[in-house]
Amino acid sequence: MQDVALALLAKEPSHGYDLRRRLVAALGPLGETLNAGQVYVTLTRLEKAGLVVQEREDAPVRGPRRKVYALTAAGQERVAAWMAEGAGARADVTEFHLKLVAAAESGLADPLALVDARRRELIRSLAEAQHAALAHDTNSEAGLLLEGIALRLQADLRWLEACERTWSARAPRGKGGGKG
Repeated sequence: MQDVALALLAKEPSHGYDLRRRLVAALGPLGETLNAGQVYVTLTRLEKAGLVVQEREDAPVRGPRRKVYALTAAGQERVAAWMAEGAGARADVTEFHLKLVAAAESGLADPLALVDARRRELIRSLAEAQHAALAHDTNSEAGLLLEGIALRLQADLRWLEACERTWSARAPRGKGGGKG
C-alpha cells in the first residue's frame, strides 16, 4: 500500500480522502473495505520515513483546510525503484494490478512494459516448474504440487493477456507500447 500511495502522489500532491477514492476506483468492490484511516496511517508512516511531506491546502472552496501530502526526493526515488523492480514469483494479482494503475496514473512507467516484464518472469518460472515436474512422478505429492504451481502460473499468464488488451486499448494513439 505504501508504494501505491507514493506512486499516486507522484502525479500530484493529494489528501488522504482523495487517495482513498482513487484506490477504491482502481480496486472496485475489493477496495470498498479500505477506510480513510488506513490511508492516513500509511501517509503518517511515509511522512515519518521522510518519503512524503505534509502541507496545508490553500484556501479551499468549502470546508476546512485539509492536510495535503507531497513526495519528497526520497519518495520519488523509492517509487521509481518500485516501478523498475520485478514483481517476483509470488506476486499478488491485486498488488500487480495496483502497480499498473499507479504506473498509468503517475506516468512513471508504461503499464504495457510492466505487463511484458511480468510475462517474462512468469514464463521463466513456468519453465522451471515444468522442468522440475519432469523429474517427479505425476502421481507423487511433489508432482501434484508442481502441477499446481504450473497451473497457477498459466492462469496468471492468461490474466496478463487480458491486462495487455485493456491497457493497449487505453494507450494514447500514436504511441508505441507493449511488445516490440
